[in-house]
Amino acid sequence: MRLKFLLVTALAASFVTAGAASAAPNPLENAHPCAGQPGFTCATLKVPLDHTGRVPGTLDLQVATGDNTDAPKGVLLFLTGGPGQPGASAIKGITSRLPEVAKDYRFAMIDQRGTGEFGAIRCPGLQAQVGSSDIITATPEAIDECSGLLGKTAGLYNTDQNVADFDQLRQALGVPKMVVDGVSYGSFSAARYAIAHPDRVSKVVLDSVLPHHQSAADTLYLKGLQAQARVLRDACTVAPACGFDPADDLAAVVRNSSTADGVRIFDMIVSYEFEDPTYRSADAGDLIGSLHQARGGDRSKLDALLAAFKPGGDNVLRYSAGLHAATVCTDLRFPWGDAGSPSWLRQPSIGLTEHLLPAHATWPYTARVAVNQYFVQTCARWPRVRPASNPAAELPNVPVLLLNGDRDLSTPLEWAQQEAAAAPTGKLVVVPGASHSIQNRERGHAGRDALIDFLR
Repeated sequence: MRLKFLLVTALAASFVTAGAASAAPNPLENAHPCAGQPGFTCATLKVPLDHTGRVPGTLDLQVATGDNTDAPKGVLLFLTGGPGQPGASAIKGITSRLPEVAKDYRFAMIDQRGTGEFGAIRCPGLQAQVGSSDIITATPEAIDECSGLLGKTAGLYNTDQNVADFDQLRQALGVPKMVVDGVSYGSFSAARYAIAHPDRVSKVVLDSVLPHHQSAADTLYLKGLQAQARVLRDACTVAPACGFDPADDLAAVVRNSSTADGVRIFDMIVSYEFEDPTYRSADAGDLIGSLHQARGGDRSKLDALLAAFKPGGDNVLRYSAGLHAATVCTDLRFPWGDAGSPSWLRQPSIGLTEHLLPAHATWPYTARVAVNQYFVQTCARWPRVRPASNPAAELPNVPVLLLNGDRDLSTPLEWAQQEAAAAPTGKLVVVPGASHSIQNRERGHAGRDALIDFLR
């Protein structure tokens, strides 16, 4: 495994260098005012389908840029999450959340390959069954349908290719350096860009952090499973205190449920944070109260929440489930290794992992839940493709700001702490009471104030 990792890393390093060297400074084409977004120009960036040159063809990526071309502090590339979310259609929304930053910087956003109005990967089965969830597992037929639709391009939607796209955008904008700011999966791709091109970034912002260096523990979602106990217990300390342990309630409910139901509960709680970061609001369904009642034998409120937060059916132009699968199954590391591991090795590795996982590694969930969620089960069926790089753990010596809510369960605080430990000049700002995506969704202003100070 260690030799395999070193070989993959060496090959990826040579790919990144070669891809950057060969990228031509193509200009942005078809420039026009962005529809419904005054003050911004939309255009097309033509990029190679495969920056290594192994597969011919090109892609047209939609880009949106601020019209303030004379912004005093240059360009800020803002990267959206998922992977699966487009960028260009969101530029007005994000700059309205960050007006102080938009005065100093020219914002640029891009529909990363496989997303958006003109390029979204369409996999009907995955879109209907899982949508924007990365916890619920689709049927084998839906996974196979998607990989079949992509065919030989199934391995060309990874973060290495995105990083090369971003650098072509930088060249097209005519700037030697830019600030790179990413949310959720965007934090992963922002960190990977900074590692590939440390001399081309001035500062890096990582919001709701997905660690850029991956291990099987990350795709098993171990920190995410464990974080639910911390977050629910913390929510219960707010007056009036609960008077019971919500983590024990969750553990009891999971153990009295089927494996599929345990995965659904895990997914629902992660989705619930977007509606109610207190986890106790009666208007949102009172997650903590519903778990307590379910433990006592009344599942009516819990079942109502599971129905209300059922995944699937997202608009593909806003989130491509097919792109999500194509990226994570090429980028990440799994119990069986990477995307280049043979198919016959994968299911035996899952079984062995379930057997070896200690109870404390997944509590309040179970090892069976850990190995039956999206990352593991989807990517076990994904075709064998050339794996993306998995660079060294340490970020480059550039200014890095990390933002994370302590109530975030999509990208738990523990992941941000892991990434901060790998950032020699990094500063971690924890926003109390906040859930996922500080810049987009923070109810207060503490995180955004830290961002403004950092970018000054």
